[in-house]
Amino acid sequence: MATLKSFLTSKDYIQVKLKLTVTNHFELKATINGVEGQFILDTGASNTCIGTDKIDNFHLNFETSEIKAAGAGATEMETLISKNNIVELGQWKKHRQKIVLFDLVHVNQALINHDANPIDGIIGADLLKKGKAVIDYGKKEIYLKK
Repeated sequence: MATLKSFLTSKDYIQVKLKLTVTNHFELKATINGVEGQFILDTGASNTCIGTDKIDNFHLNFETSEIKAAGAGATEMETLISKNNIVELGQWKKHRQKIVLFDLVHVNQALINHDANPIDGIIGADLLKKGKAVIDYGKKEIYLKK
């Protein structure tokens, strides 16, 4: 009987390890424009996001956006948009990626209040769809199509 890993590997998927945090979120390392950071994997987030305080750190060019962000108890937050970014999750790479930028202070404060580490951003459903993601919750792994 084939394992999920062997099956997906045979279909050109790349495995990326996930870490389960004390807040029961999956966390992973992602490289944005050549800079590594800590991100939460959020299948319920429509877009991949980075905190506005990390704009310089990840070399993000941006413009104003009409998108209003909501989540984790906050609504109607102003956002910026950054286009043409390179996102890497392990060996998986996506060029020309759009990233929404908004204030993640409320998210990081909630994490800190629960003894978790702050994050740089959120990997959302936009990237998961592009990678045809398969999440193995039991093994704490995500697979993304090359």
